[in-house]
Amino acid sequence: MLNRSARRFAALAVPTLAVGTAALIPTANAQASAPTPKPVVYVAADSKTEQSHVKTYWTESRMEDAEPLDAPDATARRFAATAAIVDPGKAKPSTIAPTLTTDASAATAALARNTSGSSWTGGGAITKTAGRVFFTITTGADAGRNASCSGNAVTSNNESVVITAGHCVKLSGGFHSNWAFVPGYNNGNRPYGTWPATTLLTTPQWNASEDMNFDVAAAVVAPLNGRTLTDVVGGQGVAFNQPRSRQMYGFGYPAAAPYDGSRLVYCAGRAFDDFLLSDDLGLNCNMTGGASGGPWFISFNENTGAGLLNSVNSFKYNFADFWMFGPYFGPEAQAVYNAAQNASLT
Repeated sequence: MLNRSARRFAALAVPTLAVGTAALIPTANAQASAPTPKPVVYVAADSKTEQSHVKTYWTESRMEDAEPLDAPDATARRFAATAAIVDPGKAKPSTIAPTLTTDASAATAALARNTSGSSWTGGGAITKTAGRVFFTITTGADAGRNASCSGNAVTSNNESVVITAGHCVKLSGGFHSNWAFVPGYNNGNRPYGTWPATTLLTTPQWNASEDMNFDVAAAVVAPLNGRTLTDVVGGQGVAFNQPRSRQMYGFGYPAAAPYDGSRLVYCAGRAFDDFLLSDDLGLNCNMTGGASGGPWFISFNENTGAGLLNSVNSFKYNFADFWMFGPYFGPEAQAVYNAAQNASLT
């Protein structure tokens, strides 16, 4: 995730109603105005030779050494929000915090006391569909560094789609390399294997200017041992254009202190609207770097571990690290998903 002070939260290291069954909610609330711009598609490891290289590259030691990294300067961040302050490069926390009213400050303190970020021990579908994402940064000051995010397998026509955050596939103008998804990651164990991406997709808004309101991405992963991803681990459903302020569950693999990326962590509560710089949804949560791209669910069932993916971990403000924000899943996110689920695996 991104801290609005410019420090990346997502340590780049970001349910199906019946697992394995499509559960896409109709877009009844979608606007019928201008057509949604097409997602940006990037070809990753599309040959068996490249896929073999990615799987070989991610040794246990490289995964353990993947670290959070600093984001580019705050002036590179873009918000398409209607907030009074639009350029985060001019909106340092020291100037934002005083704008909170006494009542808002009191509410902030109360929310902080309710912050959660506990290990998920409930079992169910989420323990197979959620996983860590590993990649190598290709551009900017961190070029060449290995990093990690989080992601989640979802139901799709090609049974091979992972939803994550935009900055987990592209940052500082370049798509990441050696991109792989490890579902069910647990303390170094890879019970369901390592899945290289053949294709990476993101919104045109994230691709053009890293607009935080559209920090959404998908990856199409190659079959492993002749089987597709959701054939092996199942997939969560996806929902778009839904009402805001819903009860939500957020999951991820935070890797920065006090976490170490070894286990699946979650937060739960009613989402709220960001009242500062973005159009994103907010959730009380103290997950740290490495959680970026982890799924947010509505209609989540704690007994089955299944729900409808409706956002992803994206960023935090550095003066309120007990809040976590994720993009609203509207037409742009849906376009990314649709392009990914209809992508060829060959």
